[in-house]
Amino acid sequence: MEQEEVIAAIAKHYESIISLLGDDPARPGLEKTPLRAAKALYYATMGYRQNAGDIIKSAIFDYAGSRMVVVKDIEFYSFCEHHILPFFGRVSVGYIPDGEMVGLSKLARVVDAHARRLQVQERLTAEICDTVASSLKTKGVIVACNAQHLCMKMRGVEKQDSSTVSIEYIGEFAENPALRDEFFRMLTDVR
Repeated sequence: MEQEEVIAAIAKHYESIISLLGDDPARPGLEKTPLRAAKALYYATMGYRQNAGDIIKSAIFDYAGSRMVVVKDIEFYSFCEHHILPFFGRVSVGYIPDGEMVGLSKLARVVDAHARRLQVQERLTAEICDTVASSLKTKGVIVACNAQHLCMKMRGVEKQDSSTVSIEYIGEFAENPALRDEFFRMLTDVR
């Protein structure tokens, strides 16, 4: 299906949902909401139409000489696959080059490619780590994700100040606790 057809089909479902909730999708104020919501959802789930590995592979360069490369505080927005409510936060990605490095913006694009799907934070963290490790020659990769979940804030337990941290690492980061400590110090220090 073409993009316009997909968006139109999603809009029809939004019309039905609005009706089932007890409102009239044709009333003033809501008449264009199904189409706007469909376009927003299509955009917010663009990760289904991207290949994160190809993003990394599009900007690989010869290694230039850092022991560790860290891009921290990459903001992201996603939807919880359990409730289809937003969760959002920041991801920090570190890697130890092994002959190659990647354009820094590509790490942020990889985060978006995985986040812009129906997702859970634990899998998001692991998928980012796996993509960097499998698409780039590294000695190790580490990813830390800190997020707030609207499914915990606006329904269920309704805990407004909660956040969730997930961490994934492989290679030298798994073997060497001092490297993990250095990564986490880099997230808080500005040296």
